[in-house]
Amino acid sequence: MLLVRKPLFLLCCGLRPLTGGANSSITAHKMLNSTRTKHSAITAPTLCSRQKGSPRSFPPADQDFDFFLVLDFEATCDQHKQIVPQEIIEFPIVKVGGKSLEIESMFHRYVQPTTHPELTTFCTQLTGIIQSMVDNQPTFEQVLQQAEKWMKTEGLLGSQQRFLFVTCGDWDLKVMLPGQCKHLGLPLPEYFRNWVNIKKAYAQTVGDFPRDLASMLKGLQLQHVGRHHSGLGRTPWDL
Repeated sequence: MLLVRKPLFLLCCGLRPLTGGANSSITAHKMLNSTRTKHSAITAPTLCSRQKGSPRSFPPADQDFDFFLVLDFEATCDQHKQIVPQEIIEFPIVKVGGKSLEIESMFHRYVQPTTHPELTTFCTQLTGIIQSMVDNQPTFEQVLQQAEKWMKTEGLLGSQQRFLFVTCGDWDLKVMLPGQCKHLGLPLPEYFRNWVNIKKAYAQTVGDFPRDLASMLKGLQLQHVGRHHSGLGRTPWDL
């Protein structure tokens, strides 16, 4: 997935390197502090814009985040029927510096589904995740705890560091994570309640709302790296 392999994608979609400045315009961070909705897909931080059909230009803009946490869940699924409940089987987070827009750290776990432990053929074909990759892996509750421990180790929790989750669509943090937490009777961590949908950031920046990741890449003239429908795919971190 290019969102985590090439941070340039964040820049092209309007998520700017942190430049500070006391007179910066209203940003997602300020909206986060003033908005306490149950789940909040907030506006992209301080985006530039262009008219449709005009030359691509991305002038610098201020934003208030020290880090962007790019997140992309994969979950159990089938082709012709809805699996209930869906369960997360891949849980990746990539920490991108707000100043450099460079990858600074990664968290990646495969997750063992417990309600429907056997992956469907369609799920494997779609995600590239085979049964042996989730068998004997930590459960969702364990991975959720591991993700929080990683965030603490990275200095993201209990500090003054300002971060924002970035997703491609609202499904990950509006539907999937809250739904699985509710099914298992687990509290949804507060820090997962705010995010920016990169599709909306892209639309505000280039003037067209994208259908999917592929259309964004085409619009930005960027080459895809990795595998569609795979958070990180098979990487050295999996070994």
